[in-house]
Amino acid sequence: MEEPQTPVLVERQEHILIVTINRPDARNAVNAAVHTGLGKALELAENDPDIRVVVLTGAGDKAFCAGTDLKAMARGESNWPEDREQRSWGWAGVVRHPIGKPIIAAVNGFALGGGTELTLACDLVIAADHAEFGLPEVKRGIFAAAGGAFRLVQQLPPKLAMELLLTGDSFTAARALELGFANHVVPLADLMPTALKMARKIAANAPLAVQASKRIAKAIVEGKIASDADFWAANKREGSIVMRSADAREGPRAFAEKRRPSWQGQ
Repeated sequence: MEEPQTPVLVERQEHILIVTINRPDARNAVNAAVHTGLGKALELAENDPDIRVVVLTGAGDKAFCAGTDLKAMARGESNWPEDREQRSWGWAGVVRHPIGKPIIAAVNGFALGGGTELTLACDLVIAADHAEFGLPEVKRGIFAAAGGAFRLVQQLPPKLAMELLLTGDSFTAARALELGFANHVVPLADLMPTALKMARKIAANAPLAVQASKRIAKAIVEGKIASDADFWAANKREGSIVMRSADAREGPRAFAEKRRPSWQGQ
């Protein structure tokens, strides 16, 4: 099928910016165009004083975001833009791109891998009741290098987070609600109305006070979270080994070929 002309849709509703990953036929997987589109949307929100809240969602009713486009990766395509500043935003243009405006993830379907990492980078999560979360990277010969390896442990009970991280198992929206990973779980038809209701409630408050509260809570200074620096350094260090391994090449290839991977441990 043809790729949608616009990989990321941006819509304003009063003081809310609705940002939609628009690749439903690819399960809203992230490629370079999505990375750039999401990053630019966050820049727009941060620099426009009229925007007070961002709602991030995916097109369709099946997937919020399936993570990195592994099929494109297996074909040798880069999922990163060439522009250095855009690359500095981190995976999907979001995970190393903290802004002062609150971000609500409206999770409209499964959000595995990078999809879960996107929700981890958001401030609130409203999920459809059929949504599914998880970090299956270890099953693909890679690891959750877009913040998942440390943010999951920060946002869930540590022992449970380690189980999910090391097994690659998924968890349901209902379980996400029990664990405090999701703020609300609703039927799909109620997803955007619920997310927008929350966004309007936040937007009704004093915007400078809201943004200051978020920056303090997340320790955001000049567009960066200083406490994350050591984790990103570890990502780079470990990634230089894992991401260049034979297993890292085998995982996406096996996924694309729909077969069980053959790990070599090298």
